[in-house]
Amino acid sequence: MNANKQKEHKTDFLQGNIACAEGAIFAGCKFFAGYPITPASEISHYMSRRMFEVDGTFIQTEDEIAAIANIIGASWGGVKSMTASSGPGISLMLENIGLAVVTETPCVIVNVQRGSPSTGSPTIAFQGDMLQPKFGSHGEYQIIALAPSSPQEMFDFTIIAFNKAEKYRTPVFILADSSVGHMREKVEFPFQDEIVLEERKKLETYQGIHQKIFLDENVAPMPIFGKGLKANITGSTHKEDGSRNVSDPKIMDNAIKKLSNKILKHKDDIIIIEENYLNDAEVAIFSYGLEYRAVLETVNLARKKGLKVGCFRPVTIWPFPEEQIEALSKKVKVIMVCENNLGQIYPFVKAAAQGNAKVIFLPPQILGTLYNQEEILNKIKEVI
Repeated sequence: MNANKQKEHKTDFLQGNIACAEGAIFAGCKFFAGYPITPASEISHYMSRRMFEVDGTFIQTEDEIAAIANIIGASWGGVKSMTASSGPGISLMLENIGLAVVTETPCVIVNVQRGSPSTGSPTIAFQGDMLQPKFGSHGEYQIIALAPSSPQEMFDFTIIAFNKAEKYRTPVFILADSSVGHMREKVEFPFQDEIVLEERKKLETYQGIHQKIFLDENVAPMPIFGKGLKANITGSTHKEDGSRNVSDPKIMDNAIKKLSNKILKHKDDIIIIEENYLNDAEVAIFSYGLEYRAVLETVNLARKKGLKVGCFRPVTIWPFPEEQIEALSKKVKVIMVCENNLGQIYPFVKAAAQGNAKVIFLPPQILGTLYNQEEILNKIKEVI
C-alpha cells in the first residue's frame, strides 16, 4: 500500500434520520430527549444507543412537552442538546420553544414533517409545517430554520444548526420532508478536523450583580448552572441582567427588539441560498426541501430544450431571504413557487418581490407527491 496515498473520507449508505443523528454527534451533541413519532422515530431510536457511546445522555420522555423542557434544562447545564419530532409533537412543544427563545437557550429541534393537520398521515411527505417555527409560538420573535433535501444535507445542516444555535443563543429548526428523513443515500463524513464548531460563550464566574447576560444584539455569554453565577432565568419580560419587569413598556420594547435584532442584524451570516442557471433566466422557480430536487431535474431538462429558466432555493427558510428574492425579482420576469402544500411560503416570496416580477404559485397535482416534470415544463412554456 502506498504510504503517501491520501486518506479517504468515510462514506456510508444512511437513512436521512440516521444521518441527522450522526451530524448531531459530530457537532458535539451530548444530550437528546424525545418521544418517538413517525416519521422521526429513527432519530430517537438511534440516539438511544449512540448517546451512551459518546458519553452523552439519552432520555425517552413521557411526551414531547417534557422533551423540549429537558433539552432546555440540559442546555443551561452546559451541554449541546437536541430533540426530534413531527408536526403533532412540535405543536405540543411550542410554548416551551417560546421559553427557549426568550431565555436565549441554544438547542436544535428537528421536525420530520408528515401529512397534517392533527395526527394527519404519518408516512406521507408534506411541507405543511413551514410556518410553524416562525409563527407557532405566541408573541413577537425571530427564529432560524433550515430545510434539507437529502441525507447528506440532513448530516451537514444539523451541524450548521448546532453552530447557529450556539453562536446566536437560540433554538434552531431542521425542517425535513418525511421522505428526506426516510430515504437512503450515500453520506460522506468529513474528518473531525475539517469541521469548524461554534463553541458556547460561557460565563462561569461571578462578575457583579449587574452582569449583562441577556439581550445583547451581539449575543451575551451564557451562565451555566453550578458555575457560581446567580442568574435570573425567566420567561417574563426582563432586563439585560435577567431581572424580571413586566410593567414597564420600555423594558418590554428593549427586550423584544433585541431578541429580534440578534437574528435580523446577522442575516448575512445566517441566511444560505442556492441559485442555478439564473444569469440569463426569464423564469426562476422557487422551491426547497425534497421538491427542490424535482425542480432542479426539471430545470436541467428545460435548459436542454432551450428554455431560459433557473431555480432559487432557500436553504434557510427563517429568517426569510427577503433581500435575495428582491434582487432575484429584478433579474427575471416571473418567479414560480413550487412547494408541497397549499402555498405557505408563496405570500412571503410575493411580498419580497415587491412587484418587480410576476410571482405565481404552481400547486402540486396531488399533495404529498413530487411535482411531475411535464407539469412544470408546461407552466414554464406558458409563462414564457
